[in-house]
Amino acid sequence: MVSYRRLQSTVEVALAGSPSPQQRTELFHMLHLCRPDFESFLLYPEPKAADRTEVLSKEVKLPDAPPTVLDDQDVQIALKLSDDYHLNEIDCVSLLVAAHQEWNLLGREPLEGLRLSAGLWFTERRALINSLQLILRAVVLDEELDPDLVVDLRQYIESLIDAGLRKRLVTLIKELGREDPSGLGGPGVEPYVMDARGALVLRHDVALRERLSICQCLVFSCLIVRINSQEAKDIYGLVKDCSGDAFSSQSVVKLQIAYTVMFTLAISLISDALGGGHEMGSVLSPDAVFRREFHNQVMEVGLESTTKGFTDVIRLVWGVFLMSNVDTSGISINESQSDITNARACLDHACEQNVFKFLVEKILKAAAFENDDPDLVFMYNAYLHKLFIIFLSNPIGREKIKDLKNVAMFSDPYPTEEPMEDDLITRRQAMQTQADPFISLLELISEVYQREPALVSDNEVLWNFIRFISEDHSSYLTLVAFLKMLVGLACSEEGARQVYQMLQNKTFRTEGDAKALDAYLQVLKKVLEAGSEVERSLWFPDIEPLFKLLPFENVPPYLKGSLRNAISAFVPLSPVIRDRVWSLLDAYDLPLSAATTLGGANVQQVYDMTFELNEVEARQEEYPSTISYLNLLNVLMANDPDKSHKGQKFAGIFKFVRDQVFGPYAQRAYADPTYKWQMVVASLRHFQMMLTLYDVSEGDLQNSLEGSEQSFGGAKLYLPPIEIMKDLMGGKSIFRSLMSIVMLGADFVLEERISKNYGPSLEEAVQLCLELLVIAFQKDIFYADHWRPIYQTIDAILSHDSRQIITLIQYIHYESLSTIQHLSIKIMDVFRCDCFTPSNCAKRVLLDSSRLPHIVSLIVDANAAANLVEDYAACLEARSHELQTSDCVKEDSGSLILRINLLNGQSFNQNAYTVLQLVYELCVDEFTSGPMLDLMRTEKYDFFSCHLDSACEPLPKRETNHSLRISSLQQRAWLFKLLALDLHVSDMDVLSHRRSCRRLVGKLFMDESVDPLPVTNAVPALLTNYGLQKMKVLELLDILQFPLAEPPTEIPQCIEDFKEDLKVEEILNNPALVDDGGIYTLSERGDRIIDLTAFRDKLWQACKRLEMQYNILANERRQVAVRDAVQQLLRWAWKRNKFLEEQAAQLHMLVGWTQLVEVTFSRRFEFLGNRIQVIYDTLEAVLDASCSSDCSLSMAYVLSQVVLTSMAKLQDHGIFAPGEEDYNDDAIYGDVLTTVRLPNTACQTILSKLLTGVLRPESSEALRRRQFASLLSYFHYCQGMVNSELSVSMMRGLLMEGQDGVEDTEFEKLEGDQAELAQMNFNMLRQEATALLDLVCKDALHGSETAKAIAFYVLEALVAVDRNQVKKSLHVFSLFSNFSNIQALILPSRDMIRRLYTLEAELALLLRVCFHNKKRGAQALFAMGAIQHLSSCKAIDVQLTDDARKEHMGIGLPSQHDRQHQIVIPVLRLILCFTTLIDTGRKDRDEVALEVLEFVKLHHGLFDRILRDDGTKMYLADLEELHLATAILSKVWPFEGSEDFGFKQGLFNLAYIYFAQDNQSRSGFIQFSKSQRQNMGVPAEDSKKIELLVTRLRGNLVSYIHTLVSKQGMRLNISGTDSSEVVMRHYTLGLQRQPSLKLVSSLLEQAALDLESSAEEKMLIVAKLPDINELTRQEVDDIAKSKQGSEMESMRKRRYLAMVEMCTDASIRDTQIACLVLVVEQALEILYLHVEAIQQAAQGAEDSMQAQKGELDALGQKLLPTFEKLESIKEDKVGRGVKHIHRLIYSLKSQTRRYFD
Repeated sequence: MVSYRRLQSTVEVALAGSPSPQQRTELFHMLHLCRPDFESFLLYPEPKAADRTEVLSKEVKLPDAPPTVLDDQDVQIALKLSDDYHLNEIDCVSLLVAAHQEWNLLGREPLEGLRLSAGLWFTERRALINSLQLILRAVVLDEELDPDLVVDLRQYIESLIDAGLRKRLVTLIKELGREDPSGLGGPGVEPYVMDARGALVLRHDVALRERLSICQCLVFSCLIVRINSQEAKDIYGLVKDCSGDAFSSQSVVKLQIAYTVMFTLAISLISDALGGGHEMGSVLSPDAVFRREFHNQVMEVGLESTTKGFTDVIRLVWGVFLMSNVDTSGISINESQSDITNARACLDHACEQNVFKFLVEKILKAAAFENDDPDLVFMYNAYLHKLFIIFLSNPIGREKIKDLKNVAMFSDPYPTEEPMEDDLITRRQAMQTQADPFISLLELISEVYQREPALVSDNEVLWNFIRFISEDHSSYLTLVAFLKMLVGLACSEEGARQVYQMLQNKTFRTEGDAKALDAYLQVLKKVLEAGSEVERSLWFPDIEPLFKLLPFENVPPYLKGSLRNAISAFVPLSPVIRDRVWSLLDAYDLPLSAATTLGGANVQQVYDMTFELNEVEARQEEYPSTISYLNLLNVLMANDPDKSHKGQKFAGIFKFVRDQVFGPYAQRAYADPTYKWQMVVASLRHFQMMLTLYDVSEGDLQNSLEGSEQSFGGAKLYLPPIEIMKDLMGGKSIFRSLMSIVMLGADFVLEERISKNYGPSLEEAVQLCLELLVIAFQKDIFYADHWRPIYQTIDAILSHDSRQIITLIQYIHYESLSTIQHLSIKIMDVFRCDCFTPSNCAKRVLLDSSRLPHIVSLIVDANAAANLVEDYAACLEARSHELQTSDCVKEDSGSLILRINLLNGQSFNQNAYTVLQLVYELCVDEFTSGPMLDLMRTEKYDFFSCHLDSACEPLPKRETNHSLRISSLQQRAWLFKLLALDLHVSDMDVLSHRRSCRRLVGKLFMDESVDPLPVTNAVPALLTNYGLQKMKVLELLDILQFPLAEPPTEIPQCIEDFKEDLKVEEILNNPALVDDGGIYTLSERGDRIIDLTAFRDKLWQACKRLEMQYNILANERRQVAVRDAVQQLLRWAWKRNKFLEEQAAQLHMLVGWTQLVEVTFSRRFEFLGNRIQVIYDTLEAVLDASCSSDCSLSMAYVLSQVVLTSMAKLQDHGIFAPGEEDYNDDAIYGDVLTTVRLPNTACQTILSKLLTGVLRPESSEALRRRQFASLLSYFHYCQGMVNSELSVSMMRGLLMEGQDGVEDTEFEKLEGDQAELAQMNFNMLRQEATALLDLVCKDALHGSETAKAIAFYVLEALVAVDRNQVKKSLHVFSLFSNFSNIQALILPSRDMIRRLYTLEAELALLLRVCFHNKKRGAQALFAMGAIQHLSSCKAIDVQLTDDARKEHMGIGLPSQHDRQHQIVIPVLRLILCFTTLIDTGRKDRDEVALEVLEFVKLHHGLFDRILRDDGTKMYLADLEELHLATAILSKVWPFEGSEDFGFKQGLFNLAYIYFAQDNQSRSGFIQFSKSQRQNMGVPAEDSKKIELLVTRLRGNLVSYIHTLVSKQGMRLNISGTDSSEVVMRHYTLGLQRQPSLKLVSSLLEQAALDLESSAEEKMLIVAKLPDINELTRQEVDDIAKSKQGSEMESMRKRRYLAMVEMCTDASIRDTQIACLVLVVEQALEILYLHVEAIQQAAQGAEDSMQAQKGELDALGQKLLPTFEKLESIKEDKVGRGVKHIHRLIYSLKSQTRRYFD
């Protein structure tokens, strides 16, 4: 099953922009795979009793998986999942398995496992829902996508809807609303699930969010395919279901679900009504039956009150639908009349219920609607606009509007001041109720067009309606509603112009009505704000009337608020108007505080702003006047160009805001919380502008302490910015009020933002609080320097209550507004450090200048660490997805988070290195790694570069600052690990990653003054001119190479007398930790050190006991001595701890450095310039370091890995990366002849240092294993062979064949260099031969199995270099274990596997001795009884089944068959090597032959298995064994006269198989073998190797027959005999066949064909080699097809690989030709001996031989073409002498001719 999360990822990528063809293909491939999942959307198999029983059995068979074994906890969780979610039990097991893979549930509680599994289930469901939602949204709303892609997606969705997707969505919405396991849950179910971040969430909330998303999918689907009649009825029923508890539960999501379903049906009906001319057409409009039935359903009575509002909206839409259907063609008059009647009934009912008011107050103004998806909100408003257009343009609608207006106009005349009686009040209220529908309709229109101003443009229907209702209003209610509607229409420039023109042409009856004036002022303000900048300054030239009502006490506060709001709209228009506003405000508006004190007597209180706030507005609990006053003053301050007064001009205003408004805001009562937060926002905005607009000097600060202050209202007042800072730095009223807002917390503010109408104002207040703190943090240190100790920095004030600090930094969790997150990050950054400049950013980690160094401890104590890490990670991830980034690094959220992470580690024991450890752990965490690394590798942050520069600085001195030295070492270690991690995980397909890696590698390994892009391998010049300036990576290596202090390993001698008394050794030898009663503890890095306190306590306990004894003995001198001994021991322990800490830090830094180098060499090698030089310099430096006397064993072990990697890379680079100069694509012969790219002197240097490292005094087996491996790699490198089967001489012969000798000089130089290098290696090894051999032999004899194996391989390499070492190395075999005990090696055990590899190495050494030293080596081994040892091996006789070949022990481990081959093949090779010692001239059996025969007889089962005639060998190893077995038998079995073992018949049977001729093909056996291998599922092997092995096998068989014929006098029949006459001994080897001359002639014929074709193929290859540089890329790639490479490889490298491939093929053909020549010669000799014998026999008995003449004549006729073919073969064509063949053919022809003559 396709992962839904993968589906979602694919959809997101494809729909994020313009998808590439590959992304588009992948998208539709995934959609095709997931089509069944969409068709059965979120439909799961139900529980079954049988499946439940299977789960209870604890063994479950999952689809496409082996049986899964469960434990009791798994069964418990699976069944609980099935019960809680109504899922099939088997599916629950699959879910549990997936949860194990995702979360690793081992060790977790069952409840946690249940929650995680359920969370994973919901995550997958959510991914499928999101995928569908994204596709639907793209089809409906995304106009930037490729139209063809949209069309394809639309067709896909249409097919799904036709298949029943929409019906399934409706069903799901119903199901998810039920309180049962398949929905919201129910009694007894687990109420919580755990999300992907590990947080607990209510299942009820998760299900509701799913239900809402499915509702949104339903909306989109209705816009793609029209709903049919049944779907319309179902959705109407869904409206009633979903609206039942939309308001009762106060759930935002439930309300969103209810109105989403309501709008779904409304949009569908409106869309269908308008669809007459649309491409989709109308579906419901022509259906008269549906119209009748649905009308009855809509108009049904008895609905619950909770659903009436939503159903009334549907009635209104249905009425408009019927109105639009009246004039539709195809509808009869009766139907039309019925629709008119029904439409009027629906409209009447909707207006009676005032559905417009419901839409405005319950839906559009609800916080849930305000916070809904903006695209959906736009769509809802757009279709409400379409509803208005239909309603307002239809005669029925216009008639209804006219009726509503008429009723509203006469509902209530303009109010009078005369008192009214109760019955008149009641009658007026009834009349106002009648006017409500019309007023609510105007308000609804205002709300819709205020949200979407663009819909006003070119809307003639709307403006006609506006002009119609703008006529004389006899009711102030309608006038106010009309003016407020104009506010909504004036939100765009065109709307503002239209409204202004309408206002100019209208005269409204005001008659002192404040509400009408209030509405007019709102229109005026909106017109000025939205109007054209050119026009609006001319619209209202006289603004003085707006000020004249401000000072009057009887003017309502809300009217004053509207007046000031309108005035504030004039301020930005021009400086002239701004100054005019200032003057009129001073002339008319209320004073701030007019109360004064004179002579101790209070003057009567006058009406001022303070009085109006505290007496008038406070009683009404509404504060529009004060809010508008503050907003007006803030606008004037922001536009005031004069900053010289430093805020003194507004000192009185500031005092009013601080003391009267902001200070007591929390104690006031508010009719609407919106007033509260608007007043807070205005106050905070005032404080913010005071701090940002006006700067104070040091003189101002000094004056503030010397009494230079202003008196205002009898109080002393300094400059407002100074007053604010004093308040914040003293924890006074502003600080307390500000923190009371902040302490509401991110979660509370977020919840209020989503669910309350005042939420946006609260959010803005919190944002301003955080901004004010950030601004103050930038100034408080400057102020504190002048005011200490009276005032402290703000962080010191916050520290009095740590909850304040935690709350501030927890606003990172506020995901609704990134600005608040950014401010929280900046505050955290302030807590951790002072303001740094870019110049010292690299060193800031080492500084301890943080304001709150204990911030981490506070976070940990508050249990907030885990959540903060997740929140920072989520913020980083969101930041990485942003398209726009801040140009200022210091203001960028990502940069700030990185800096916080870099600084927050210092609080742990004041160790700066923990910061980078924290960053490293974040970078390896699966959730945080991506965002962290993306930001760190960005050029703007320059993280790695600046820290690399600081890493190259010298270490602090040990004597002066040991702690800082340790911290610096650890810091560098974690930095290196970070660098290595970045290089390792970067994706080279991403351009930014590639650039980052290139930049980083260039900084580490290249001279920064040169361009790192060119890559060259001009080694000799480089080694002489390069390296004057060290690479940075080598500078870093130099830094960590320092001698440690003398290790205090032994207890001081001065306390020897007290060791036993103080029980020092007993205390130190106890390995327990402090918690277990010991003295040891683990440091933060895991170092095992002595806890000085625990050590001291134990020593003092013993000391007290001794003092009591000395007191009794009156030995005061002894008492003093024992106390001094305790002090000495404590000092010794302290020194020991320091030594261990420094040693561990040094080693840790080295580990990080090695990781960095190895990752660069292994994964980012292509970014290196001068690659050979870089490898050599690094290798030389590391070898020098490992050979240094200061290098400990642990460091040498770590460095040895770099040596091993460097040598391997040097070898690989020589083989696979010849001359990579960009300017030359031609391959040269030198590339192929040798892979040594270093000069001989450089190689000699490497070998010398390798030997020095191997022979270092302090060593270990683990270290030597790596050193020996490096030495082997060096020897392989020096061989210079591009292919282990191609020697340099063979390569030269191939390349020079057919050439004119021009390249001969170059070849001779290369061979000379190779010979010189070999001689240099030989001389150097001779100097260290004794010590090296002793060391290697020590490991070979006494080491572990791995050490033994590598030691034997080293011995093999030494023998290859120096043949004189044979005797010295052979004494190792005297201690060989008996081969008889290795039978268990083929058993499935890892220990046996390791022993097997050791045996393989031993055999490799024996083979090297045998083959490299020719007969001398074989003779030495034979003399040592090697054959007897090999004969005792029983493992080679084990009979395995075919199933053993499929048996696997694990990744990279061989099967039993392969393990047996690892023993059998080298053993047989050794035995075959010993056969070279047999004296072939003797007719009897010599000693060697006897021992080999004894070996064959002892292991007759092995040879029987190999020779068994069971068809062709399907594996190369099997064919290799057959070749070796037949080669051995062909050498020795002719001397065996016994027929008991049947090997002779077995060889004859094989000859019959492998000699048989196929008339269809020269290699019919090969073709048959290939087909057999394919049928058996065996991987395809190289056919050339198979052909060569088959040729060798034929050579062995014909050699055996030749020996029997020539030495034993055996004679073959011409055509063969009946095999049934042959009696078999002991056992049967298949069919009993006998060789014949006809069979030999078939072999000869096929060998001749193979010889001719192989020679031609070799000639073609050799002829093509000189033209390799003329071939195209495609031709070269076809030749080098077996050498995989990337398209980015240079042409020269591809040509080089092609040359290697061609030389390899030519070498194989050359070897095959040599074998074929021998086969032909021996076959001809067999034929010649038989023809000669027949001729001799014919001379004595002519009559008896007449019968053979016919057969012999037929055979001769058959052989003539073969003879002619062989005679045509020339020596220069096959490269071998063919004179013997020609002589034999001539003799055969002569003998045959004489015989017949």
